[in-house]
Amino acid sequence: MRKLSVFLSIGFAHRSSKFRSSNNHHNALRFYSNISPSPSKNHGLLAHYRSLVEQGKLQHDPYQEKVATELENLLGRLEQYEKDMEEYHEKLAQWEDNRESRRRKLLMEEAEAKQQGAFKPINKSRNIFQRWMSRKPEDVEEGVGKWVSYLNREKKLDSQVGRRPAAPPAPKGLYLYGNVGSGKTMIMDMFYKASEGIVKHRRRFHFHEAMLEINEHMHKIWKSQMEQKSLQSSISGWVMNLPFDSKVKEWVAAEERYKQEVHMKNILLDVADKFLVNQADRRRGASILCFDEIQTVDVFAIVALSGILSRLLSTGTVLVATSNRAPTDLNQDGMQKEIFQKLLKKLEEHCETVLIGSEVDYRRLIAQRSIDQVHYIWPLNSNIKREFEDIWNKISKQAGGSIISHTIPVMFGRTLEVPESCNGVARFNFEYLCGRPLGAADYIAVAKNYHTVFISDIPIMSMRIRDKARRFITLIDELYNHHCCLYCSAETSVEDLFQGTAEGTLFDLESFQFETEIEGTKLRRDVLAEGNVSSGGAPSGITTMLSGQEEMFAFRRAVSRLIEMQTPLYVEAVQHVHPYFDSLHNESENYSVN
Repeated sequence: MRKLSVFLSIGFAHRSSKFRSSNNHHNALRFYSNISPSPSKNHGLLAHYRSLVEQGKLQHDPYQEKVATELENLLGRLEQYEKDMEEYHEKLAQWEDNRESRRRKLLMEEAEAKQQGAFKPINKSRNIFQRWMSRKPEDVEEGVGKWVSYLNREKKLDSQVGRRPAAPPAPKGLYLYGNVGSGKTMIMDMFYKASEGIVKHRRRFHFHEAMLEINEHMHKIWKSQMEQKSLQSSISGWVMNLPFDSKVKEWVAAEERYKQEVHMKNILLDVADKFLVNQADRRRGASILCFDEIQTVDVFAIVALSGILSRLLSTGTVLVATSNRAPTDLNQDGMQKEIFQKLLKKLEEHCETVLIGSEVDYRRLIAQRSIDQVHYIWPLNSNIKREFEDIWNKISKQAGGSIISHTIPVMFGRTLEVPESCNGVARFNFEYLCGRPLGAADYIAVAKNYHTVFISDIPIMSMRIRDKARRFITLIDELYNHHCCLYCSAETSVEDLFQGTAEGTLFDLESFQFETEIEGTKLRRDVLAEGNVSSGGAPSGITTMLSGQEEMFAFRRAVSRLIEMQTPLYVEAVQHVHPYFDSLHNESENYSVN
């Protein structure tokens, strides 16, 4: 969340419009344009923060200053750690290459023995268990035989190559928590920007985006496994060229498939290894993961985050995270207690937990200084509808080009039809975006493709339309995360939008927005087999899992963001930080070079 402590109308913090991860994924990191760039080595993060306070661009907050101090100390430790991790990754790459080479050699030795009609005994002993383990595979039941063969090969590899190298001790990261609007994300993003040039491999994720990428990696791994079930699969390419008869080749291919099946059972470890950096980059240093809005209100989040964060932290990644809750308060509904406790233990080992305890929502202070708030208009009478239409006509005319319908790509091979758009500007009504089964993936696609978004006919959120309210909150999150300009026409004011009605309060279902190509089918059921997941992919008993306090976090955040998105300073920064303008700039540079 963008908890900005900007107080005066002089400016916000300017966030760079995007960063490139190893897979060229872009994310709009947002420091507002009038606040100076990230601190240099001669101008540390803490000095940078204090300078902004002295200039009147930030209001001093003792909690924020404490966090800035902690993060500056972390930056100081990262320079040596980067060098240590570079050496570690060189050793790890050599170990992986050596182990794979030795594994292939052992496999070939066994295949040669099979070609000659009998396997070499693995271990001659009068011990019954060892004699049983050394039996020929054709004499052993298939599943057990593969398991025995795999374990013996792994044991031999351990003795020949040694265990996986251990990562050097990592400096502790920070887990920041506090109220809506208190400045957690602003400080985290200042740290992320300041780490540029110190640590090469860094990623910043918002919760929704991280969950979607986890799903995407899981699906790719699962799909790859499904495609490699037959002898004609990609793993058999090198097998087919071996100088053995067909039965031996089938055996080798089966052994390779079994190895992949073992890895498939540890799918979250594979996802973690692909999650942060490009595995093809064998010469890399430390890794920083900045994770905004950690939440664990559903089974999938607990299982996935526990497996992936535990792996990353165990292999040297430094975590800086934000959340509304302290780690021990994340799982108030008691889901997957044993798995959650493992996650807590890892966070305790690898992160300092710091409270940003300010009760001030700085976004509201910003809004109080703004004179003209014309981006959110209400109520929905004929005059407002006419005014909204006039604004659309004006903005679309300024954008140039014809207003057309357009189809944009969404993750997992899906697409979304945009009814009205022109040159980075798009218009929707509330029902089209929030009244249909759309999710974070769709809203991310909208936010990336359009710098200005119009949403008309927003109703008061009530219990009757709680699913629509949840989608609307997710939509606002993504438009805000990508720094889009937003125009709204609504039934009531921002302050009253989420008050509910006599029908009841609202449930916060935003964290269950994981739209995948295979939602509710084999992959999710396999991964979450112990999580009591229904065929629809959502945890059973969902309405009993959410607390009123959790609802209020989401609603307060949405209101706070809607207020900030109306301020002139937010709007003025759009053209500097939205990915749309960055792509235009790149196209212009390419054109001038050519």
